[in-house]
Amino acid sequence: MVSGRLRQGKTFLLDAACRAAGGFYFGATEAADAESLRRVSAALTEHSRPPSPYHFAHWAEVIDALFALGSERPIPVVIDEFPYLAKANPELPSIIQEALRPLRDQRVASRTRLLLCGSALTFMGKLLSGNAPLRGRSGLELIVRPLDYRLAADFWGITDPRLALMVHSIVGGTPAYRREFARGDSPSGPEDFDDWVVRTVLNAETPLFREARYLLAEEPDLRDTTLYLSVLGAVADGNTTRGGIANYLERKATDIAHPINVLEDAGFLHRDADVFRENRPTYRITEPLIGFYHAVMRPVWDQLERPGNARRVWQASRRRFVSNVLGPHFEQVCREWTLHHADPDLLGGLPARVGHGTVHDPKTRTGHEVDVAVVGIADNGKPPLLAIGEAKWNDTMGAAHLQRLHHIRDLITLTGRYDTTHTKLLCFSGAGFNDKARTAADASSDVHLIDLPALYGHP
Repeated sequence: MVSGRLRQGKTFLLDAACRAAGGFYFGATEAADAESLRRVSAALTEHSRPPSPYHFAHWAEVIDALFALGSERPIPVVIDEFPYLAKANPELPSIIQEALRPLRDQRVASRTRLLLCGSALTFMGKLLSGNAPLRGRSGLELIVRPLDYRLAADFWGITDPRLALMVHSIVGGTPAYRREFARGDSPSGPEDFDDWVVRTVLNAETPLFREARYLLAEEPDLRDTTLYLSVLGAVADGNTTRGGIANYLERKATDIAHPINVLEDAGFLHRDADVFRENRPTYRITEPLIGFYHAVMRPVWDQLERPGNARRVWQASRRRFVSNVLGPHFEQVCREWTLHHADPDLLGGLPARVGHGTVHDPKTRTGHEVDVAVVGIADNGKPPLLAIGEAKWNDTMGAAHLQRLHHIRDLITLTGRYDTTHTKLLCFSGAGFNDKARTAADASSDVHLIDLPALYGHP
């Protein structure tokens, strides 16, 4: 089972595997069952060159013919966009289940490696869940994910870490966006970023311009996209709690529970638990292009569709881009660095999870936001809080930021929930640090300053 959101390179990967190993690849389309049977008959006839052409009348015949391809050697057989076929013929998973019966001759004699691939994450997830026919039949469950922020910088050929993060905050790590959608146009340097946004992302003539809208339209479980778009718009506008989303839409929280769950299942929203208050989760948009669309493009869509308006719109939207897109994205990248790239010796242990949260101050009756909270592995006691951190994209960080983290650490200690004996203090900045912050870091092994080059692994 191979799944992943659109544009991540699943088809490229599987087609390349078939070419390299002499396998068979079939890409399904939205079509009636009879038409799909004709298409797979023609494709298999061209691949195998049998004495007489195939004319399959039922999918059981197709599956047996695919197993027969592996009678002499291991061979990959790919059915791409499998959800299209199963939508037209809901019995298809059960037919494959029957074909994979353990002692069935056609299976025992075959070395075919059958790969079912799909972009509809909700559908692909259900194929192997609960009492689904194919549960327990899969020997491989591969999720093709977007490139992380470091790999994305390499893929786009960007060496400047500040520019790399700004580009990633818009197009994320989806490989297809560079060549097919941005037509190979990558910003030549930091000074070219604004022009690049205008000529690619906000240019109505490029495929990237309407991509965020199409991503939702191509997800089969999102039938009426109006409400789903509104939920995403609320999150992009900074309303990250369920109550905040409901208030933004002027609806009851119970009314938006279903669309939030569907967007989570489809991979467009991610639920982040508050490290300090488990009953107060927040939501974030997982696909940067969708977040950028809702924060910058959707409010002024009519203006953007008119030729020649892109530069004017971008100049007026840049502040909103920094506050609603770039700032939150930088915080998330800092969390990813802490979880996947930070040296465990720097943190004082291996992170079990990295999140964010709010720490309540009973004296002032206020809450303190913690951008990065690193929880370690509990060994028969309270889980250790390895580190807490603050992330600022545009601020030069100094002693005041460190004092704030010291105070928050003391508040967490009073709650008794975590062991804060060795909690480190992390400052992440896209603008750098002043002399007082550097002096404090040099004087204490508990304080660490992480700049953009460090996030990207540059010396």
